Amino acid sequence: MSRIEVVHLFEKPAHLPTVAGWIHQEWWTTKPGHNPETTAQRLREASSADRIPLSLLALVDGKPAGTVNLIESDDDDRPHLTPWLAALLVLPEFRGHGLGSILVRRCVAEAGRLGVTSLYLGTSIPDFYKKLGAEIQEPVGTGFWIMRLATS
Repeated sequence: MSRIEVVHLFEKPAHLPTVAGWIHQEWWTTKPGHNPETTAQRLREASSADRIPLSLLALVDGKPAGTVNLIESDDDDRPHLTPWLAALLVLPEFRGHGLGSILVRRCVAEAGRLGVTSLYLGTSIPDFYKKLGAEIQEPVGTGFWIMRLATS
């Protein structure tokens, strides 16, 4: 890969529909009442670097390549766990080059900058996050875990 830049999505608003489409396609296509525009509306809430929610965009040579978000909650059954790293996605053609790790580390750094000491995530690939310092918080069913990442 060439030049990697991670920016707040609100700094590159032309890419918001693209990112909303990625997230919708990956996680929301089977949810009634959800479409790319409802996802875009949620992403528009990440309109400042000084508060949660945050939406980060990875650009490789200026081309959108991945995203990650910091949100208040990603699990209605666990309102005591907050905030959450959510919707980490790297386009297939950019995988295997460390971009996912770069996005996670930047999200953790942004959370720390905002005074957050721990953040949570749900995943079916815990080994990826363990390499980045995450610890299993609890198993959820078969093949899925809630994990915690410290920011310092």
